[in-house]
Order: sequence, then C-alpha cells, then structure tokens
Amino acid sequence: MNLGRLARGRRVLAGFWGATVVQVAAVALDVNILKQASKATLMPLLWQWSRTQDAPPLIQAALLASAAGDLLLETDAQLAGMAAFAAAHACYLAVFLANPAQRSWRVLAAFAALWAALIAVLSPGLGGQRVPVAAYALLLTATAVASRWHNSRSGLGGALFLVSDALIALRMSGRDFPGRGALTMSTYAVGQYLLTSGVSKSDR
Repeated sequence: MNLGRLARGRRVLAGFWGATVVQVAAVALDVNILKQASKATLMPLLWQWSRTQDAPPLIQAALLASAAGDLLLETDAQLAGMAAFAAAHACYLAVFLANPAQRSWRVLAAFAALWAALIAVLSPGLGGQRVPVAAYALLLTATAVASRWHNSRSGLGGALFLVSDALIALRMSGRDFPGRGALTMSTYAVGQYLLTSGVSKSDR
C-alpha cells in the first residue's frame, strides 16, 4: 500500500469516527437533522475506508447493503430495511465461513441460547413483526457465531452488531429506556468497523 493511499485511508477513517460521534450525540440530544445527515454518511465512509484496505468484495457489498438499510429504516419501509441488512449479513457469513480459524460448538450453543431467550422475551410485544424479527435475529446470530469463529476481533464486531439490533427490537417490543438510541448507534458503528477490519490481508 503506497503512502498516499495509506494517508487517504486514515482521513476517511477519521471522518467515519467523526460522523459516529456526531450521530451518537445527535441521537442523545434528539437533533433530527444531524441524526439523519450523520447516519447517511456512516456506512459510505466505512465502505470507502474498506476499499483503501483492499477489503474483499463481499465485505464491501455488506457495507453498501447496510448503507441502504440505514436509509430505508428512516422511512416507512421497515421490512425493506430489514431485508437490506439481511443481505449484508449473508455477505458477512459468506466471508467468515469461508475461512474459519476454529469452529467452537460452545460459541454456537451460547449464541443459540441467547437468540432463543431474546425471542422468548421480546415476541409478546412484537405483534405482526414477530416472525420477520425472529428470522432476521437468527441470521444476525449466525453472523455473530461465524465472525467469532473467524477471529476475536471480527467476533467482537459481530457481538456488538447483535447487541445493537437487540436494542432496536427492544424498542419495537415496547421496552425502551433512556439512552437506548445512543447505545444502539455506538454499538452498531463500532461493530461494523470491527467486522470490516477483522478481515485483514493476512487472513486472506
């Protein structure tokens, strides 16, 4: 990697973290225009950074699908947004399952138990969205497992992504709490970064 590309990557990554700080603060303070503007830049910036790192095409596709999901979830097209994120997780799964460092069935069992517990607790408040949320949560849990099998860095990213979407499901089920929105976006941004940066050149 030449110095110019390295410098560009650092600038783009700094922009991503700056947008993350603005997003979390805007959500915490409920500044609508800043929430929308900063959220729309998060995944495109991370995608640009991933290109400077020669990330695999499927990782880049996952980030673009996530960007589409972010935009769709700001509209009434909730199921379309969920479908976009499902596509992102399918890309992540394809990458992580292609090169697992070690398959741990304890990790699989732990996350499966967590998925079952979350669905059992949240389902009564989800109404007609119970089935699509459960299906999406299963795909998200699979990403958490596969990323942990890949390495600990990407595994932490997968776990944080799971936490972020569990917090969204918590709100959808009618169980909200102060600060949930800011926590959701912070775990989402950090999780996506770790999933992306967890796939290094040495892994490939």
